[in-house]
Amino acid sequence: MSDKFYRLGCDIGGTFTDFVLLNDRTGEIRINKCLTTPSDPSDAVEQGIRELEAKTPDIMANLDEVIHGTTLVINSIIERKGAKTGLITTKGFRDVLELGREIRYAPYDIFAEFPKPLIPRRFRLEVDERVRSDGTVLKPLNREEAKKVVDRLLKTEVESIAVCLLNSFENPAHEIMIKEIIQEQAPDISISISYEVLPQIREYERTSTTVTNAYVKPLTGRYLSMLSERLGSIGSTGKLFIMLSSGGITSVETAAEFPVRIIESGPTAAVISGQYYGKLFNIPEMFCFDMGGTTAKSCLIQRGVAGVVPTFEVGRVQRFMKGSGLTIQVPVVDLMEIGAGGGSIAKVSKMGTLQVGPESSGADPGPICYGRGGLEPGITDADLIFWAVK
Repeated sequence: MSDKFYRLGCDIGGTFTDFVLLNDRTGEIRINKCLTTPSDPSDAVEQGIRELEAKTPDIMANLDEVIHGTTLVINSIIERKGAKTGLITTKGFRDVLELGREIRYAPYDIFAEFPKPLIPRRFRLEVDERVRSDGTVLKPLNREEAKKVVDRLLKTEVESIAVCLLNSFENPAHEIMIKEIIQEQAPDISISISYEVLPQIREYERTSTTVTNAYVKPLTGRYLSMLSERLGSIGSTGKLFIMLSSGGITSVETAAEFPVRIIESGPTAAVISGQYYGKLFNIPEMFCFDMGGTTAKSCLIQRGVAGVVPTFEVGRVQRFMKGSGLTIQVPVVDLMEIGAGGGSIAKVSKMGTLQVGPESSGADPGPICYGRGGLEPGITDADLIFWAVK
């Protein structure tokens, strides 16, 4: 059993980075907050810990673990700031991201919008192979053809590649072959194959989830690597854990390889905290609301438990319409999330109405009222003017 007695919770959002330091011996809690540093989020982590250290000098010597949650992954999807990504799929399945389940969420709305795929069609290529539903090979994958397809994709200068072949969850041989080819031709490129990300039936959900993983993998990998190095450089020897969307925790290595599992990392931590205090004060029915700088999240706790669902949507173009977002199939606490936070930018939509988000001014430059160079009006600016007038 470790003699160290401090545990640090750290949440990096699109605008603010928050800290909670718990002394397990005394039960004392200290909190801190500072602006997120988008160019290198670990800068804000060091700043916040240094500020806590000024009040608690023995923190680094006695830090047992750091539990980290973040909204940077979900924000990069909502704001479409992920990596330039390519997709390799079975011949005939190039357009599965648009086709989805062929369900219109608003069947009588001729102007109904659908979310744009994370990968444009020109970066989605096919290989001529086929595996039956029982895993037997109907048409073998030609290695030379696969090399040509990979080469074509690499010439587009993609940073990350997703591979999702039909029925590969029963027989991943072809996906593994393509992964080996990519590693031979471009050792440094990020790769996500569906057999490793989501080896389950349902072609659309599996493709969408694998593509999402590939889209955020380079960003998440760099970010977690910098965070680990920064914590080490300031003297931390505590174990670093990352919050999962399902409410559990995982290692840095697993989170970097499968960032799709930590998409709702930040808001999930808030829900789990709400669930804990609900039990502590015997309040089984609760409505949790978490408004950050880029997104706003809500969750209903019933009978003392926050529900966990196997599939969810992100980036809905119609806030309350199921089917209007990007489908991701991983266990996640059942919450609602929209791209409207304190730093979300207001603009006039093509219909002439007021639209808020999903673009956010973030922490740099931030809303106009921060006085850091922001020029576009956001929710925080509106709040300030409202209270000033009131």
